[in-house]
Amino acid sequence: MDLSLIIPLKNEAESLPELEAWIRRVCEREAYAYEIWFVDDGSNDGSWKVIESLQQANTSVRGIKFRRNYGKSAALQTAFEVAQGDVVITMDADLQDSPDEIPELYRMIKQDGYDLVSGWKQKRYDPLSKTIPTKLYNAATRWISGIPLHDFNCGLKSYRSEVIKSVEVYGDMHRYIPVLAKWAGFTNIGEKVVEHRARKYGTTKFGLERFINGPLDLMSVSFVGRFGKRPMHLFGTLGILSFLIGFAILVYLSLAKIAYKEVGIADRPLFYFGILALIVGTQLFLTGFLAEMINRNSPTRNVYLIEKEI
Repeated sequence: MDLSLIIPLKNEAESLPELEAWIRRVCEREAYAYEIWFVDDGSNDGSWKVIESLQQANTSVRGIKFRRNYGKSAALQTAFEVAQGDVVITMDADLQDSPDEIPELYRMIKQDGYDLVSGWKQKRYDPLSKTIPTKLYNAATRWISGIPLHDFNCGLKSYRSEVIKSVEVYGDMHRYIPVLAKWAGFTNIGEKVVEHRARKYGTTKFGLERFINGPLDLMSVSFVGRFGKRPMHLFGTLGILSFLIGFAILVYLSLAKIAYKEVGIADRPLFYFGILALIVGTQLFLTGFLAEMINRNSPTRNVYLIEKEI
């Protein structure tokens, strides 16, 4: 199998026939052995019936139907587990991603040797309410992850098969697959300017919850990537620093009380800040200790990704 195309969708019945026909033309022209995975994430507009009819006409079409809406990450992870292609390409079902990009995305993986290639919609047809938050989100993700991509959330991406078999996508982590791939050791990450088309059917699924969920997920993936197997390095360091600050404050106040006969030490805000720092430092250290205990008893504590064996 040369190529697996993964297309998560919700309520995109109108666009699916046109999208499948376009993909089929491109793949047959390039003589790919290919499969198309449509993942119906809780549609209620008849999308699954369309997928069934497409499968009857094209045996390269496969389908997965969720009983309810679980989100894009769940749809991608489920399809990643069953995809068989040497190269895996993900794209949106709304026809805003052009299947004409497929050959170049495939070539960049197979010939240029990239592990992952992310699309960059340099010219967008989205409203400002979507483009401005996207720019801010991409800038923050570049800064935190150190990956110089312009468009992390672009649905059009290509992967070497080893990448999608090595990362686990959950929650809303689909936005951060390049970051997850980097933490898994796949550092050859490229970018390609891709065509962004205006939406032809249906309505956008962009919601206000992304303003909250996006930054939270970014902090989560950064923490797991850096400290997932050594949580004491974070909590222990913060705990010791807080404890030492509180201890130094209380020593200073004690010396002031003894040497200079200062009165009213317990009434000073600094006294309560010192006690608070001691307590917080102790709690952080204990949090790190408990996290280490949990991690050491985890069934995945010694699961590491091995690229090659001789």
